[in-house]
Amino acid sequence: MKTFECGTLVPGCDWHTRAEEEAEVVRRAVEHLRTTHGEEIIRPAMVENIKSRIRDRQSVQTGRQQPQTGDTV
Repeated sequence: MKTFECGTLVPGCDWHTRAEEEAEVVRRAVEHLRTTHGEEIIRPAMVENIKSRIRDRQSVQTGRQQPQTGDTV
């Protein structure tokens, strides 16, 4: 699961999204930037800024690691 928090790009914004695929997260983030923040033109640099802020849900969880193959739980 991929996650994006708009506040990492636009300080003070609480909006966030998550999806299985990075492309869907980017699509939703671009739509949000257009409708909420008034961005009319989304340049490639903005898309790269969004992508660089997308996190894997597993790495977002604090202090919890997923068991690896062969680990005892």
